[in-house]
Amino acid sequence: MKQLTKNFIASTLLFIASHVAVSLAADDATVLREKFQSLSEQLKHNQFQRDLYLSSVESSSRIKGDIYAVLNYPFATVNSSLNDPKNGPSKWCDVLILHVNTKYCRASNEGSGPILNMYVGKKTEQELVAAYHLVFMYHGAITTKDYFQIDLDADRGPLGTKDYQIMLEAVAINDKQTFIHLTYGYGYGLAGRLAMKTYLSTIGSGKVGFSKIEANDTSKSQVPDSAEQHVDGVRGLVERNTMRYYLAIDSYLSALSVKPENQFDQRLTSWFHATELYPIQLHELNRQAYVEMKHKEYLRQQIAQ
Repeated sequence: MKQLTKNFIASTLLFIASHVAVSLAADDATVLREKFQSLSEQLKHNQFQRDLYLSSVESSSRIKGDIYAVLNYPFATVNSSLNDPKNGPSKWCDVLILHVNTKYCRASNEGSGPILNMYVGKKTEQELVAAYHLVFMYHGAITTKDYFQIDLDADRGPLGTKDYQIMLEAVAINDKQTFIHLTYGYGYGLAGRLAMKTYLSTIGSGKVGFSKIEANDTSKSQVPDSAEQHVDGVRGLVERNTMRYYLAIDSYLSALSVKPENQFDQRLTSWFHATELYPIQLHELNRQAYVEMKHKEYLRQQIAQ
């Protein structure tokens, strides 16, 4: 009798938890659709040549970039590609490796759940021992018929940074399109802030983001005159990387229409061409150098797996 009671209580709690989760997901879907409506003008009229809105926020201990965008793929395609319960982590590695700074990504399943072992580093070829190692925990949130959310979290990162988050949520807006919200952010303490300041004054000097500096913003941007109206510093850095991750997602999805053996090359072509639309922010190397580097990194990744 006691065992039956315990089983009944456990089943009841599971039932309640699942319904609460579904209810919360439904609320999130509603919020995301409302965001789509509120951004209708910004999505249509912007600097990006696509339905996209980007923003960033910097505080004393955290930086975050957000992208809202319309993807020209049905929700079912986006969901099955990026929210696959079995192969989702591996597919995310196929997305993340497109980023010019990603040197390696391997998915595995630990006792605490799926993880992504990821190395980031220079924008040129680099041995893994010289790159920074991040361990992302992969969390697939409750999925409904027209909404899902994925969270990737890492405790530590390069240059004294911490509490990394890559979050993607998506909702169907019609039969052929999906609206997504991508967040990329991380925290830092004093050591991290000093390390980033050093990076931004040396290797990262002259780099800018996409947001325009407001007329009443008295901050002085240390960038060339041709780009002086764009944010720089940490905000510029996070905006560039948020855009790179978004373009990786879009490039991954666009290649699904070609034969599997041609998909990787198609992703590389799509990602590189997309980044070249924003040369002030994203141009780093020529197409041949990027493709050759990524083929070597992808081969290293496949051999290791």
